[in-house]
Amino acid sequence: MSSSFMTTVNQGGGSTISAIHSDILQTHIFTRLDGPTLASAGCVSSQLHALCTQEKLWRDICNHTWPSTNDPRINRLISTFPAGHRSFFSDSFPTLDHHHHRRSQLNSNRPSPTSELISAVDIYYHDKLIFSKVQETEAVTGWFLCSPFRLDLLGEKETVPTQVKFGGEEDTWRSNLQENLTLSWIVIDPTGKRAANFSSLRPVSVQQHWLTGQIEVGYGTILADDRWGSSTEFMQCGIAVTCEGKEGREMHVTEVRLQVENMDGKILNGKEGLVILQETMEGGRRKKGKRGEERERYERLLGEDFLDSRIVEKVLVTLLERFESKISFLEESKDLFTISLAELMSALQAQEQKRALRQDRIIEGAFQM
Repeated sequence: MSSSFMTTVNQGGGSTISAIHSDILQTHIFTRLDGPTLASAGCVSSQLHALCTQEKLWRDICNHTWPSTNDPRINRLISTFPAGHRSFFSDSFPTLDHHHHRRSQLNSNRPSPTSELISAVDIYYHDKLIFSKVQETEAVTGWFLCSPFRLDLLGEKETVPTQVKFGGEEDTWRSNLQENLTLSWIVIDPTGKRAANFSSLRPVSVQQHWLTGQIEVGYGTILADDRWGSSTEFMQCGIAVTCEGKEGREMHVTEVRLQVENMDGKILNGKEGLVILQETMEGGRRKKGKRGEERERYERLLGEDFLDSRIVEKVLVTLLERFESKISFLEESKDLFTISLAELMSALQAQEQKRALRQDRIIEGAFQM
């Protein structure tokens, strides 16, 4: 639509943009455009630029794209950005690209520490909004700065319905969630007047816990860390949505969290994580990625084997004592550094089933006495 409109303006029998009343442009044309198209239209001429940069147009686009920005606190904060909602959209709409991170040359050029972070989060299922929340997090307390960097959106007993049926064939529900459960997590720095969307929008992983049956849908972004001078390391901003439910019934979201960790899986503390997020907001380049690109980027950077072995390592160090005999058996028959996650989960699940069966027999025997 925008392309044909520009052709009419520039080539249509000598017509000029002045032939179309500005009210018609703003009311009947520009309101139908998405953010990238509206920005492109503003590059055609100075007159179009003046019309395309109206604050109300960009506020409506932001509110439509991210319902959480309808919150009065967010609207007031965004109005203080250099170009208001247009600046916010430019910061938040494209995905972050770690390949084109603008390096901070001097410590003096780095953003000033902020006293708080504001999260604006929206979750969709089949393009229908199922969760929207704004949360403020203090970033100056000793507890925040020294504890692992983690932002939680739901309380202990708080849940969110999803309209997704729990259970069924694994390939079916896994594919359904990968394609249809989308998430946007915008972190806002009110001090620096910057923002960034740290979600991959679509899942980079969907896993079911072998024991509890909970489903964890993972999103995230690879971040460049140049705090150490000449060399650039990579970090990952991981977002997890945990779901649970009963077979055949509606699945509920029980946890929504964001944390920053290095590529070995070590979670950064609040002070380190805050620096990484602020520098990413300030220097991270944005791009409109292709569908599924972030997931491919994760797999390419981490490597499936490396990712598998890291998860196995995490599982091994957190196992309960009742699995020690099974681990000892695996150590005798197989190198634990080469065992796959699927093999480990299968072995532990079999062990748990045997334990549960023995427990049932003990209880049954007690009632028969």
